[in-house]
Order: sequence, then structure tokens, then C-alpha cells
Amino acid sequence: MNVGTKSLLFGVHQFLWHPYTVARAWRFLYGRWPSLAEWVCIFCHDLGYWGKPNMDGAEGQSHPEFGARLATKLVAGIARLRFGCSEQEAVIRGELAAGLTLYHSRYYAAKAGHDVSALFLPDKLSLLFEPRWFYLLRATLSGEIKEYMANAGDRVPGPKNKWTWHAWYERKVLSMLASSSHL
Repeated sequence: MNVGTKSLLFGVHQFLWHPYTVARAWRFLYGRWPSLAEWVCIFCHDLGYWGKPNMDGAEGQSHPEFGARLATKLVAGIARLRFGCSEQEAVIRGELAAGLTLYHSRYYAAKAGHDVSALFLPDKLSLLFEPRWFYLLRATLSGEIKEYMANAGDRVPGPKNKWTWHAWYERKVLSMLASSSHL
């Protein structure tokens, strides 16, 4: 089983727990729970990790594509069926969902010359809304922690273990928050 699939089933991006922590971070940042369309995007944004052999390599970097396609279809369908929107308005809502989902990735945003979406920061901050031990348990079980620590390299001070990596990454995420306009 590939690391991306393991991540979605029981790892860092577990398909039920991760969206919950992202939604909690969203509420913290924006002062409200996500709308229905935003919930769809939060649920879909990392589903493209399914079958990926890595998290941050070329294959893993493409993970937002599937989530964006799925969010587009779901949000447009909901707009038509639940809210009675015209086809044109449903398509627009679907395209907005695609952008929110696709550009949660710094890689995709940079590739498109686009700013990161409103989903970027809650996705990163989500690790602050769960116990460190639980995050690390899932990262260890899925094998993701090896790639994350290898990618961090010498930037992690102190002993090279998953606990010091997490503390370093948490500080990195908090510095993203501090430099954002959400304070």
C-alpha cells in the first residue's frame, strides 16, 4: 500500500479526522465554521493522495488535482439541486471550489502564479488542533514521518527524532500564522 493511501486511511491526512481539524483551524482563523461549499472543499482537498508513492515528491505534489475536480462537481451539483442555481451560477460556484481546493497547495498556487487560497493556512494550522502524540502516531504508522523528517533535513535543531521535528514544524506553522493578516 502506498504512503498516500495509508495517509488517507490512518495517517496524517486521515479522511475524516484531518477535515475536522482543518475545519477547527478554519473557525479559529475566520471566526466562523465553513460554509457547505467550504466543507466540501475541506473534505476533498487531500483525497488525491490516494495511490501516491510519496507526499511531497512529483506525484504527491499533484494531489490537489483530484480533490479540485471532485469539489467542482460536488459544489456545482449541490448548487443546482439544493439551492436551485442556474447552470451558469452552478459552474461559477464549482470553479470557486476548484480554486479553493487546488490552491491550498503552495506548489499549485506558485505554478499558476496565484496566491494560496483561504484553505492553505487552516490546512497547515490543523496540526495545532490535535494532540502531538496522536499526529505522530498516525505519521509513524503511515510512514509519512520519514519523508517529512528527510525533507526538513538540517533545519530541525537538536536531536533528529519525530518529536523534535514536530516541535520545529509547529513553530514553522505558527510563524506562517504570525506573518499572515489573520492576527
